[in-house]
Amino acid sequence: MRWLNSHVDFEKMRLVPYNNRTFSLERMRKLLEALGNPQEQLRCVHVAGSKGKGSTCAMLASMLQSCGYTVGLFSSPHLVNLGERITINGQMISNADFTEILREISGKVGSLSDPPTYFEILTATALCYFAEQAVDVAVLETGLGGRLDSTNIITPLACGITQISLDHTNVLGDDLVGIAREKAGIFKKEVPAISVQQAPEVSAALQQVAEQKETDLEFTGQQIEFSYRFEANRELGPHTRVSITTPSSRFEHLAVPLQGEHQALNCGLALALLDKLKAHGFVFPEEKVVSGLAATTLPGRMEMVWKEPRIIIDGAHNAVSIQALIRALGAHISYDSLVMVFGCGQDKDVTGMLKQIGLGADKVIFTKSRHNPRAMEPDDLLSRFSDLCGKMSQTAPSLPDALSLANRAVSREDLIVVTGSFYLVGETKKFLADLANKRKR
Repeated sequence: MRWLNSHVDFEKMRLVPYNNRTFSLERMRKLLEALGNPQEQLRCVHVAGSKGKGSTCAMLASMLQSCGYTVGLFSSPHLVNLGERITINGQMISNADFTEILREISGKVGSLSDPPTYFEILTATALCYFAEQAVDVAVLETGLGGRLDSTNIITPLACGITQISLDHTNVLGDDLVGIAREKAGIFKKEVPAISVQQAPEVSAALQQVAEQKETDLEFTGQQIEFSYRFEANRELGPHTRVSITTPSSRFEHLAVPLQGEHQALNCGLALALLDKLKAHGFVFPEEKVVSGLAATTLPGRMEMVWKEPRIIIDGAHNAVSIQALIRALGAHISYDSLVMVFGCGQDKDVTGMLKQIGLGADKVIFTKSRHNPRAMEPDDLLSRFSDLCGKMSQTAPSLPDALSLANRAVSREDLIVVTGSFYLVGETKKFLADLANKRKR
């Protein structure tokens, strides 16, 4: 870990120049070449987008596993353990395997004129591990953007684009069309691509890149027949069901395993990507698809981590995600008052998130994760929130202090939600798990 952490980590930098030198695919290619090009041994699905990538990848991987395939999943960020980013059939890479692959990579790095970054080493680790374990399919989530992301050295069987919104604005800018073009950078010639429905200008940008790359791009709800509905029953409670029809698949009224209306779009995309794999010899019995979808789990998204008081963590970190979270809470969970513990990075659409929080939360406690060097100061968040909204708010210097304040502010029927950053969500999960273990002892 000391060796890995000695490399440049853009996730922890406040200012990151977004160009071909900083994010160098050529550097990534040379690293993989030194490692024997493990990516060439893999059959992959590649997913990019601003929100919903992790959910889409988790649902797709769970369905593939249920159908009998060995599935490698590379995702980011992690919440508690770095190994969460590299899994096979839901099992994290072991410390021994992680160490062995890092040792192999460290032996090759010395011969490279341009040393790889932290995320490039993690990507190479995942590809080496999946190749060594001979997975049937690898599902890869982009880290940032798409065009220059280190995962973009693969030639996948299919590409997916989740909803595109403002995110990483200090790196990708605040132009939705420009962001869309960067995400569409994962398109490859004659590799089918599927996107969820997007804003008109985003759809046009994606289509333009697809034509340039000679990619066949389809949208769920347009070229691919897709619909969803919200319902409630005794077995599942409030939930969403989706239906999707293609020339080779028909899935009707499948229950979305993750809470929130926005997850219906991600579920439809996962099912459409699954369908594209049929052209490559994959077989998907419908009952296995249904059971695999139902078995999907995704830590850090609408996850209840404490029962008295009720505490939910969610990694929403842009305005659209915060809006979707608040709507999902209203649809799925009964509560009197919503107390939100919020902290975020300086590179985010802070004003957009604060506006949504002002519409949905009854009280806000601003804090910051001790692990995020890019975190905004709580006092700065409070000042900006006060300018936007007159709702009750205060600051806490650390997450434990914020949770203590929230605990004193709620009654039995109220709800505490920690959100705004995966750093903050991960810290919350670890803090509460440690607290539970202390109480057991």
